[in-house]
This record gives sequence, structure tokens and C-alpha cells, in this order.
Amino acid sequence: MRIISANGVAHHVREEGDPAGRPIVFANSLGTDLRLWDNVLPPLPVGMRVIRFDLRGHGLSDVPAGPYQMGDLVDDTEALLDALDVRGALFVGLSIGGMIGMGLAARRPDIVGALVLSNTAAAMGTADMWNARIDAVQTNGLESIADSVMQRWFSPAFVRTPELTAWRNMMVRTAPEGYAGCCAAIAHADMTAQVASLTQPVLGIAGEMDGASPPDLVEDTVRRIKHARFATILAVGHLPHVEAPRAFAQLITDFVEETTHV
Repeated sequence: MRIISANGVAHHVREEGDPAGRPIVFANSLGTDLRLWDNVLPPLPVGMRVIRFDLRGHGLSDVPAGPYQMGDLVDDTEALLDALDVRGALFVGLSIGGMIGMGLAARRPDIVGALVLSNTAAAMGTADMWNARIDAVQTNGLESIADSVMQRWFSPAFVRTPELTAWRNMMVRTAPEGYAGCCAAIAHADMTAQVASLTQPVLGIAGEMDGASPPDLVEDTVRRIKHARFATILAVGHLPHVEAPRAFAQLITDFVEETTHV
């Protein structure tokens, strides 16, 4: 277990693979922790330096008082990757992690050499929607919204499997202050200007049955980027790498090969 203080926040970090290899950084979605990527890592190309971390308010990282702004999360990630001396990374961000990736890639192209935007968009939902979710969490806890979140996260077929229990437990055990703080960050975030400025290669990934960030929303953001391509994984929801880890990992592997010499 490793803790690194970045931007005044203690972050739980895990490094695997070759310390001298090309860095690949994974940024989580709302209500999850770095275990989110467990099933994606084994099929990835060997020889990479794999870095995962828990966002503020999530997993084993600190839970600062909220609300948070998207700039806080980008600042955290920038400071963390500077502390790890990361340069030229492939940054893989899912949902809020993708929004963080957009901001960091625009600000620090020396850190982010290529970007995967999975199940995310420049703006997601409305402030009213997110504020209603914050109110529900603060009043009745994460348990009160868990079932509806699972419906958005996963396909109907996955919802009927025993594996759903683990993901539901991960979500409801997130610190309420951290969850609500990150909801506030999404509510007021519009990364359109950052997206328009990106010059790095970008791969956009959507889940066909995603109820949180539908494929057309993801594609609309990705198509604004000059050097970008887009792929949809069929019959999966908001966390496509959970339901189809090998398909997701193959897209990443192909993108690694495409961008190795960029």
C-alpha cells in the first residue's frame, strides 16, 4: 500500500509492471476505487508502467470537505503524476476520470501523451440533476440511490449476475462526502474548451447500453478532437471493461501500438 500527498490530499496509489516502461495511468469513475481496473490489466501489453490511484474522497484516499471543483481533481492528478515523475503517459479516464483527463491533457501535454476517454463527455448531465443526487446522498445515504445507479452502470444481463453485489458494495461504501463532492465537480464542469485544444491522439470508447453517458454523448465529445477515433462496445453499460474486459483491453492494446512512437 502506498500513499502520496499531492495538492494537499493523501492519495492511495498502486504501481505495477515495468518501472522503466511507458506509463499508463488509470483514473476511476464516480463511486469506485482503483480495483475498478483489476480485470483489464492482465491482457494489456507487457512492459508498461501501470499506475492507478483513488480519487479524493474515494477508496483509501483522503476525504476533504466538499464540494469539489473539477479544477481540484485535475490539480490533484497533476501533482500526483509530477510526484511520480510521469511523462508521456497514456491516460485512461472513465466518466469523471475522463473529464479529469481532458483537463490534464489540455494543461500538461508533457504528462499526457495520448488519451483514452471512456464513457465520458465534456459535460455530463445538468446541475439540477447532480444537485438532486447530492441532496439524496446527504439526506438518505448512498444506499438510497444504489439500485438506480446500478441500472445505469450495467446492462440488464449483468444486473442479474452475482457479480453485481461487489460493485454495488463498492459504490455504497464510498465516503458520502467524497461522492457528493465529486458530484458537485461534475455538475459545474464544462470541458468543451479543453477538448477543443487537444492535440494528442485520443481514443473514445462507449458502451452500447450506457445509461449514464450514452454513445452519442461520448461520440459528440470525441468528434471535436482532431486526432481522435471512436469505438462502441456492444451489449455493455457505463463500465464496459467490467462486462467485457478483453474487448476493452484489446482496444487499449491497439491504441498503445498506434501511439508508441507519437
